[in-house]
Amino acid sequence: MKRFLSLALACAALPAVAQAEAPKHLDYLDAAKFTPSQILPPPAAHGSASEAFELETLHRLLAKASPERLAQAKVDSDNENPSLFNNVVGFDLKTKPATWALLTLVQSEGDLAADKSKTFFHRMRPYSADPSIPFCEHKPDPAKPEYRSYPSGHSTLGYSVGWVLAHLMPAKADAILARAADYAMSREYCGAHYASDTEASHVIGTMVGIDLLADPRLAGKIAAARAELSKP
Repeated sequence: MKRFLSLALACAALPAVAQAEAPKHLDYLDAAKFTPSQILPPPAAHGSASEAFELETLHRLLAKASPERLAQAKVDSDNENPSLFNNVVGFDLKTKPATWALLTLVQSEGDLAADKSKTFFHRMRPYSADPSIPFCEHKPDPAKPEYRSYPSGHSTLGYSVGWVLAHLMPAKADAILARAADYAMSREYCGAHYASDTEASHVIGTMVGIDLLADPRLAGKIAAARAELSKP
């Protein structure tokens, strides 16, 4: 009895965060608008002819990829934040605090919206469906297939933040949006996602960007970022 009492007291003494993390939730986006079955078609079923076609397409893409493009995919895989646009805007976005705060907010909201669909669709990753697909991040365990392929989190980041940044910096919009698309392609070159995964992210990311830019609660943050970016 004393042993069980000691264990209970020890557990009670643990910080709340260690016992259970508070669930994350959307702060600005309307969760109802991001109901997975209402915004995305279901992905190809595992073992289907459609999945086989997507895997074959991915194999062809990787077979023709240059070492430089594969290396870029690995760099993009490791860089999952708005600084992915630094080269196209011509400066480090972290040096613009109001802009960085807004863009990381967009990323956070987009992550949660994409995660809702990842959980709902529960799609197997390409490298789990076909172990011969190379994966640039780590060596996957074939005994533990991964099921978070549809949509792509990285691609949702690129498309949502890219949409907002393009509207804050219209003179560089073409380059910003092209970078978002190339960043999404890196997920295919990395072997982490199918083309339909990244296209689903295009849908969600654009929705996220449109809704957040139009949210009156963010008007002050958007104005501050735009003013900051207008300065040399």
